[in-house]
Amino acid sequence: MAASLVRLARGVGVRADLGCIRAWSSEARGGGITGAVLQGNPVPADPSGSINSEEQQKKQKENTANAKRIVLRMAGLLGIAGSGAVVYIFGSNSMDEQGNTIPDEFDHDPPVLQQFKRTYKYFKDYRQMIIEPTSPKLLPDPLKEPYYQPPYTLVLELTDVLLHPEWSLATGWRFKKRAGIDNLFQQLAPLYEIVIFTSETGMTAFPLIDNVDPHGFVSYRLFRDATRYTDGHHVKDISCLNRDPSHVVIVDCKKEAFKLQPYNGLAIKKWDGDSDDRTLYDLTAFLKTIAVSGVSDVRTVLENYSLEEDPLETFKLRQKQLEQEEQQRLSDLSQLSKRQTMSLGSLTSRLWPRSKQQ
Repeated sequence: MAASLVRLARGVGVRADLGCIRAWSSEARGGGITGAVLQGNPVPADPSGSINSEEQQKKQKENTANAKRIVLRMAGLLGIAGSGAVVYIFGSNSMDEQGNTIPDEFDHDPPVLQQFKRTYKYFKDYRQMIIEPTSPKLLPDPLKEPYYQPPYTLVLELTDVLLHPEWSLATGWRFKKRAGIDNLFQQLAPLYEIVIFTSETGMTAFPLIDNVDPHGFVSYRLFRDATRYTDGHHVKDISCLNRDPSHVVIVDCKKEAFKLQPYNGLAIKKWDGDSDDRTLYDLTAFLKTIAVSGVSDVRTVLENYSLEEDPLETFKLRQKQLEQEEQQRLSDLSQLSKRQTMSLGSLTSRLWPRSKQQ
């Protein structure tokens, strides 16, 4: 009897344990287990696991710091090697066509100092080449008889004055031609020596000028390397043009382009590609008026328009006002002439009877 009770108790315990295990496994599959068993005491946390995770984090941080140090050292070594290569290449003596060394003013210095001085001089000259115009005389001397030299010089910007750049995903960069270019060239070529002076590079601007001027009205072409780089702007210095400044007119959409000689420039509005734009026709009339009038110093004229937001519109208004004043003057003269004629007629009518009686 006692043996059977023991077996029964053991069976019940086994079944109970099996029930707990089944319940625990089902809860685990359902996501309900949070680290505690349904029956019995809770499982204590393992302190060795947290210690291992902290050690792994420390190792990762150390590995990252080591990798950064290695990268910085490699970058430093590459920088030193690159600097040494630059000093060696640009600090060596120049060679002639036969491969012989060309002596210079640094030959008597120590070898290492020679390399550094030549490198410094090279980059200083290169910087100067970017900042300063390529030559103190950008244009050749004026033509002499029997050749014809126009009395004035017109300096035109290409971008946003004659052409407007447009970009699309399908075509890329394209340049739209402004209305009135052909008329401007034809009307002003006999009066002005036309020079395209642009802040674009020659590689970009040369084919564009060929397209804009197929008949060859443009006398000379100057590009970005001929400008003077000042305060972030490519400035066109008239003193380097080899022309009389009193007969030079610069047309640009940026006043910074002629800030060294502000009274030689005419700042027109930037063209946005509008097909109905008539600015070049107004510009042609303005410049033709200056040339035909024989102005001795264009700066005296352009100074009056230097503060105007739209100088060409101001010119049109003043021209219209002068025309109205001239018409009024002619009308007054006509009325005065009529009065004089009427008074002469009345005088004759008075004198005629007297002469007849005599």
